[in-house]
Amino acid sequence: MNYDILLAFSVATFVLSLSPGPDNIFVLIQSISNGKKQGLAVVAGLMSGCLVHTTLLAFGVSAVIKDNPTIFTGIKVFGAAYLLYLAIMVYRGGDAIAIEGESKNKKSLYALYKQGFIMNVFNPKVIIFFLAFFPGFLFSDSLSTVLQFYTLGFLFILVSSVVFSGIAILSGQISNFLKTKNRTGFILKWIQIVVFIGIAVYLFFG
Repeated sequence: MNYDILLAFSVATFVLSLSPGPDNIFVLIQSISNGKKQGLAVVAGLMSGCLVHTTLLAFGVSAVIKDNPTIFTGIKVFGAAYLLYLAIMVYRGGDAIAIEGESKNKKSLYALYKQGFIMNVFNPKVIIFFLAFFPGFLFSDSLSTVLQFYTLGFLFILVSSVVFSGIAILSGQISNFLKTKNRTGFILKWIQIVVFIGIAVYLFFG
């Protein structure tokens, strides 16, 4: 095993996780709106989706999806439609979002976990990313490719979980400060709507 390659993969993953993108922006907004526990539930959902993508990559399914325009477009359409549905639900949910501790109808941990999971699994950009990123970091001439992909997948999940969980925890603390601001709930509602629509457009047209 080439441990230098694994170290390089870990560093690259850390940098990529810190870079602004749909996933960490999603974690940021949900954590501010709902609190750090709910943000961590979103992180768990996203990382579970990464495990699905690792499995698809390890057994060659990702390559089949990428090369089949009908399947690939179907995944894009479903993912974008789901995010637009979430945007509509937020819009119809009231004039403002009540911040952590103020709402009787605060989303459950499972609901946020499910949102993160579906958002990740039906993001074709993740399929392309895994296909492009992982094969360049295969680290052994003797271990099976499947085992190497799973090793890289779990390493990716571990590093990304640390970064995303840090974002969720810090954002949860910020929400305590925002409770004192009068129009925070209204602003957060429209930020969530814009984020959902923006990610949907990114998935479909990006």
